[in-house]
Amino acid sequence: MTNPGSDVILQRMLALHPKIIDLTLDRVWRLLAALDNPQDRLPPVIHIAGTNGKGSTQAMIRAGIEGAGLSAHAYTSPHLARFHERIRVAGELISEPDLVAVLDECYAANGGETITYFEITTCAALLAFARTPADYTLLEVGLGGRLDATNVIARPALSIITPISMDHEQFLGDTLAKIAGEKAGIIKRDVPVVSGPQPDEVLEVIEATAARLGAPLLAHGQHWHVRQERDRLIFEDETGLCDLPLPNLLGAHQIENAGAALAALRHLNLGEAACEAAVTRAHWPARMQRLKTGPLVQSAPIAELWLDGGHNPAAGVALATLLASRPGRPTHLICGMLNTKDVTGYLRPLSAQAGSLTAVSIPGEANTLSAEQTAVAAQSVGLTASTAPDVATALARIVAAEPDARVLICGSLYLAGNILRENG
Repeated sequence: MTNPGSDVILQRMLALHPKIIDLTLDRVWRLLAALDNPQDRLPPVIHIAGTNGKGSTQAMIRAGIEGAGLSAHAYTSPHLARFHERIRVAGELISEPDLVAVLDECYAANGGETITYFEITTCAALLAFARTPADYTLLEVGLGGRLDATNVIARPALSIITPISMDHEQFLGDTLAKIAGEKAGIIKRDVPVVSGPQPDEVLEVIEATAARLGAPLLAHGQHWHVRQERDRLIFEDETGLCDLPLPNLLGAHQIENAGAALAALRHLNLGEAACEAAVTRAHWPARMQRLKTGPLVQSAPIAELWLDGGHNPAAGVALATLLASRPGRPTHLICGMLNTKDVTGYLRPLSAQAGSLTAVSIPGEANTLSAEQTAVAAQSVGLTASTAPDVATALARIVAAEPDARVLICGSLYLAGNILRENG
């Protein structure tokens, strides 16, 4: 059980700013200066932005680094079951005493000034990383890139931009080009940048930004290629071909994420062992994760239970493609989403793969879309939809009719985190 010490401090930090998201770097620079600029004392940084695949790509890179016998700090968000998941120090989740110490120090150094929860906790992560030796630091952008709290590294070793699509339009802009401009804000002068597969209008922005800053660009389809051939992953770049097992993370989209990870590892000259470990040892929960233990599984012993936290239209397409590739089995969705997401855009590609959708509200989440609203959105794209008060009730109804169903719990990382906490 999580010690209440960090929980209390984190709750206190929520009160330091009236908004959850308020994009600017001014508050971060102020606090980092008060902490003696830990961002300048980190092991070589790999900075990762994008709309989809950031976490999976980071997980593969970390697995590759560790497969080469090295260590890496890793910062990601949001967490699923407990905050400690966001901060991995030299390969290990931050301990409760260490988390309490850096949170306390950041809270004191902030002096009661206005700062968002993500900003002050990012500073805490950088402080923890600066105090522990490691070979690399992996920083995942929280939102956007240009004004994200992680964008304080003067000269990373490498920048990575995973596939960009429409999401968070209210903060990043209402076109792909505008969103790409924000994501490309992590590109630094003379620092190489790896780009995953991108729409043409996105790639144009990335190319123009890289050219302006003299940043060597390693772009999918130009400087590196990745594909599946039967049961193997084939990666090619300017240094040669790499023949590897398929990623242990499921889905055709993970082939592309693996490609970006491999492009990064090969650019860093980490060797064949790193490349193989990247695709065989990565672990990233709530990304098409098969649930095999816990109360939900026990309540539906013949069913096939899956959990995924994807929540935008591109994630819906990826999930639909994966479901279509699975062996035939009645498939049903249990879905809960935030009211800030494009619900119909997410559900439309899934409508052809599911026999029904049971909508739930996300427990304890102020920004949840109501179950009734989610059901209406599902019906609008052709899904047979109903509501349930919770996931357990929804699952019971599904397996009462079809005990051997495939059931996918989906729609939000916040719902996924709730499932992992309750079903752990």
